[in-house]
Amino acid sequence: MSTLVYINSTNGISKSALEVVTYAKKLGRDVIAVTTGSADDSTLSVLGEYGANKVLIDRSVTSDDAQQLTRVIATAVEATGSDTVIFSHDLVAKTVAPRLSVRLKAGLISGAIDIPSGDTIKVNVFSGKAFGNVKVSSDKKIISLLPNSLQPETGGSACSVEDFDGEAGKATIKVLGTKKPDGDIPLPEAELVVSAGRGLKGPENWGIVEDLAKSLGAATACSRPVADIGWRPHHEHVGQTGVAIRPNLYIAAGISGAIQHLAGVNGSKVIVVINTDPEAPFFKAADYGIIGDAFEVLPSLTEAVKKFKASN
Repeated sequence: MSTLVYINSTNGISKSALEVVTYAKKLGRDVIAVTTGSADDSTLSVLGEYGANKVLIDRSVTSDDAQQLTRVIATAVEATGSDTVIFSHDLVAKTVAPRLSVRLKAGLISGAIDIPSGDTIKVNVFSGKAFGNVKVSSDKKIISLLPNSLQPETGGSACSVEDFDGEAGKATIKVLGTKKPDGDIPLPEAELVVSAGRGLKGPENWGIVEDLAKSLGAATACSRPVADIGWRPHHEHVGQTGVAIRPNLYIAAGISGAIQHLAGVNGSKVIVVINTDPEAPFFKAADYGIIGDAFEVLPSLTEAVKKFKASN
């Protein structure tokens, strides 16, 4: 038996794609990646360095039409004899994996955070407030892996890339336009994130957040009220109703820490909170807390990071 991994290569090979290939390799079987679109062979062959034995690509599918993708992956499962399908837990997985589960009569485990132990898989539950162990009883299973749950690991070499007819059928969705988030680091894949809330008092003050993020090589984020009033774009909104993230470091300045915000960030490895209010709820969830003014603390942190990098 082999493990099939779906890779969204629309914007190249992302870190989350490398994570799911590494995850599949750790299952101890051959790994076959399947993708769609127009990515070139040299880009896709890199997946071999992370554990893929080969890549199948259906170039006839050029959008994220969930029905087309479901048919392509189901056809790949039949062609390869795979009994396990791995996704990254992103928007595509949330629309395709349930459809595929019904089509294949396969158990679906969403939000896995660890390698399976036998037929049991550890997952995040209650918006990251607890862990659950899910047992799979079906012959086939589908797993979506939360981004940043493990580090990509190399060790292989470039693999072959084969054109593949996934019998996708016609697309039922017409894309009228695409708006891509600004910034070099997509939030779900960022290992370092600097975020701020209404404590910044206005969009004109966001420079101190961006300066710290730039010095760290981090992505920027914000609380929901900040996005709702138009200070920052909505794709930077992290929380239960925004983007859920799991960075290695999350720095939050001027955010009180409402439960809805915590639900989207409490998977972070280390949380640093900066707030003038010592009673801010966020301090209870923080690994490190600074009671201070963000307008003083953030520039000081930026200078400290620059000095550290200059001397190391």
